[in-house]
Amino acid sequence: MEAITQALREQHDELDGVLAGLDDAGWARPVPDCPGWSVADVVLHLAQTDELVVSSIDAGFSAATEKMLPDAIGETVDHTVDRLVEHERGAPGPDLHARWRTASSGLRNLLAESDARRPMPWVVRDLPARTMATTRLSECWIHTHDVAGAVGVALVPGDRLRHIARLAVRTVPYAFTRAGLDAPVGPVAAHLTAPDGDTWRIGDDGATTVITGPAVDFCLIAARRLDPAASAVTATGPDADDVLRLVRTYA
Repeated sequence: MEAITQALREQHDELDGVLAGLDDAGWARPVPDCPGWSVADVVLHLAQTDELVVSSIDAGFSAATEKMLPDAIGETVDHTVDRLVEHERGAPGPDLHARWRTASSGLRNLLAESDARRPMPWVVRDLPARTMATTRLSECWIHTHDVAGAVGVALVPGDRLRHIARLAVRTVPYAFTRAGLDAPVGPVAAHLTAPDGDTWRIGDDGATTVITGPAVDFCLIAARRLDPAASAVTATGPDADDVLRLVRTYA
């Protein structure tokens, strides 16, 4: 757990740095990858979901969400988070920044004190604490990318992307199930070029479908922020097209 919680802390620090010093215009900037949301809305969403991880431990995800907003649960996860953001939209940027910092700190403390296998209630099913931490890392990384793009800040990718890439590969079967498809024909692996030029080999050495290319591109594809056709990522094997089309790191 130490490695993943440290990566989560580093990701929180990166977002904190992007948000520091934003003026009112910065907080109000629209975020193209989150249609209808501003920078403030994205940070509110992160605060709300970090808070939900903690409150779901005792109450369960649905009950914790309903406590935050009655009848919040929508037909899809996107509907639910839209309702939650709409309900609390409008707070000043510095107040949202402070709320997110408190929520993210509480999340890290909970995860750091948990056994890696501890089951934690979440959107679809319980997640082991290690997976929950990786999911939250991925969520924060995605939205840090969104916010940085909106306010014109350049980010430098780092080794913590390996956790996100591994999550994406491991959850390919879930992505297929979510799309109503049969499981992949065989194991899926990724041989990715890390930001420092090393190669990350993730998955089964005997995989039937293998993804190759830059780790950053692959993580952006899994974040639904980059069209595979516009990336430098390729895949070979019987499930190649479906894997790149469906891979994801969130519910």
